[in-house]
Amino acid sequence: MGKVLKRIMDIILSVVLIIVALPLLVVVSLIIVIDDGFPVLFVQKRVGYRRRMFSIIKFRTMHVDAPQAATRELIDPDRYITRFGRFLRRTSIDELPQLFNILTGKMSLVGPRPVVENETKLIALRERYGIYSIRPGVTGWAQINGRDLISVEDKVLMDQYYLENQSLLLDLKIILRTIHVVLFQHGVHEGCFETNQRR
Repeated sequence: MGKVLKRIMDIILSVVLIIVALPLLVVVSLIIVIDDGFPVLFVQKRVGYRRRMFSIIKFRTMHVDAPQAATRELIDPDRYITRFGRFLRRTSIDELPQLFNILTGKMSLVGPRPVVENETKLIALRERYGIYSIRPGVTGWAQINGRDLISVEDKVLMDQYYLENQSLLLDLKIILRTIHVVLFQHGVHEGCFETNQRR
């Protein structure tokens, strides 16, 4: 699948999904404010297309005074996650604002998940295999094949598989499998994980 076609599809799908999800986005925003105040959104720098940094946006799921660290680095992340935040993370609704990242061209609907800059091992391996030649995604091949519970090396191999086998059919397969993974919460792990990197 060509980059131009993929970009056109991303624009069309993100616009449609934003329109459809708009009432939900408004309701979720109001509940976040009622549950834990402002801000509604969590903004974080991630490594994106062509190794450039960009600001990813999510619904905020942790208390304002939570440590500025990846959830996988926290020993007891539950103490920092808000009541409503648990639901948002469990259902992946916290990822919905990334539709605007797609619309602005910083992300794609399907692609390797973007990571923070201090995940140096993963970033170095992705650079070696040319993964940054494609836009990061809201979901991806690794997310439907283990998600939080796979090693950095396996994650990059899955990124490479996607890079070398991109197609409309594969994207559709990943999207459909993502729905299943989200519904049944496969591969989700919060907090420190001794043998694997979380993303």
